[in-house]
Amino acid sequence: MGGEAQKLWKDYVEQRSVEVKEELIVYYISLVQKIANKISYQLPDHYSKDDLFSYGIFGLMEAIERFNPDLGIPFQSYASKRIKGSMVDGIRKEDWVPATTRKRAKLVEQAYQKLENDTENNVSDEDVAAELSISSEEFRSWLNNIQYITVMSLDEPVSEDESSFVKDIVTDELSPNPVVSIEEQELKKMLAKAIGDLPEKEKTVVSLFYYNDLSNKEIAKVMELSDSRVSQLHTKAIFRLRGKLARQKKLL
Repeated sequence: MGGEAQKLWKDYVEQRSVEVKEELIVYYISLVQKIANKISYQLPDHYSKDDLFSYGIFGLMEAIERFNPDLGIPFQSYASKRIKGSMVDGIRKEDWVPATTRKRAKLVEQAYQKLENDTENNVSDEDVAAELSISSEEFRSWLNNIQYITVMSLDEPVSEDESSFVKDIVTDELSPNPVVSIEEQELKKMLAKAIGDLPEKEKTVVSLFYYNDLSNKEIAKVMELSDSRVSQLHTKAIFRLRGKLARQKKLL
């Protein structure tokens, strides 16, 4: 944490004044813009980036109010989860995803979970298409249509008490928490194994997106693939991870 940030946090902890809070918002506002830009690449063109930014500001304000500098956790890592969460909540409330698309996303997720439960190997597009009783070409078309839902798919709970989320466990290595539950430690081990077992290209996309903080568009340049192909890989990786996690939890 830089000198200016340290002084602002010291003043805010001592005073809890609106003025210092506003200075902190201005100081970290670029973080909101960065996350809004990243998420916007996963949404339809008609979706307003300004709306994402507005939702993110609320998340930043909440993060500032709740953050405890004494815990030794980097504020950017702490705030990023809440900023993105606020954006996702805003997207959900608008409910712009057609019912047919939501239904197909659910069917694809169920197919991956069933197939991942039946085998230790990565299932192919053809396997999933057969499970859905559609052609491989139609399955790829479904992936293109449901890719926008993956912006929210990591915000689903994976613990029985609904307190742990996949996205938090994926990014946890960037901001290790000294107080981590045994369940979350197990979930983290399970997710690490699930990511390690992904097909190589899907693993690369997950790594670049969640660990290197690149957008799908930036990943496409790195991997020399089209944006749509990266989106497909990202979508399949998310559904596959959720299927693998369900399988591993069942074996415990």
